[in-house]
Amino acid sequence: MTEDSIPLMAHLEALRRGLIIASGTWLVAFVSLYGFSDKLFLRIAEPLKEALPEGSSLVFLTATEPFFTYLRLAAVAALVGTLPVILWQVWSFITSGLRVERNGLGALFIVGSCLAFLNGAYLGFSYVFPLIVRVLVHFGTDAGSVNAMLSMGDYLSLAMTMMLAFGLVFELPVLMMILSRLGIANSQWFATRRKYMLIVAFVFGAIITPGPDVLSQCSIAVPFVVLYELGILGARLSREASPVKSAAKDSVGG
Repeated sequence: MTEDSIPLMAHLEALRRGLIIASGTWLVAFVSLYGFSDKLFLRIAEPLKEALPEGSSLVFLTATEPFFTYLRLAAVAALVGTLPVILWQVWSFITSGLRVERNGLGALFIVGSCLAFLNGAYLGFSYVFPLIVRVLVHFGTDAGSVNAMLSMGDYLSLAMTMMLAFGLVFELPVLMMILSRLGIANSQWFATRRKYMLIVAFVFGAIITPGPDVLSQCSIAVPFVVLYELGILGARLSREASPVKSAAKDSVGG
């Protein structure tokens, strides 16, 4: 074994250890949460129940659909529940191979990412998703000749997609602040790309949201744009507090 291969082997060992810890923690959470997956599904199904016309309800199309729906829900819930551990392992692996000033960055990455994702998922599910569901259901049933019977699996996919989309969008300011603290980008670099991010926001909204209406697309695109502006402000403040700002200032465009 050469001298240059030792750091690589240590890096791979850190990756293996991180995967074991993250997957083991997720597995414990998954087993623990599966027994409550039916109650979790009832909570997630509340927006649809309020939007469905009288006499309509969720259905399952195959005998195995409820089992796999609850299985998938428990897996995602376990992933969200173990997010701090997973992010901690990701951060440890990434920074183990970098020679950068990391004061405070680990806490910003782990705590900030968790809070941003959870707040985004909660706000999207509690306020935006019910509105989108009502619009879509009424669009299909207003004619009066069509009954609404949504399957459990399809509805869960829709709900999880929306919660994941909002969670990821709310991560944007945290990511921008971390890039600024690392000296990879700065607020000026982000500001000069506003017009491109505006296009990205509406394209992302059109891909993620289930409906073809403008309301559904704007429900993702508008928070995306607002959070991008907050990210620019956060990147400026973060760079001013960063110990590497003088060495990396304007390194990626000024």
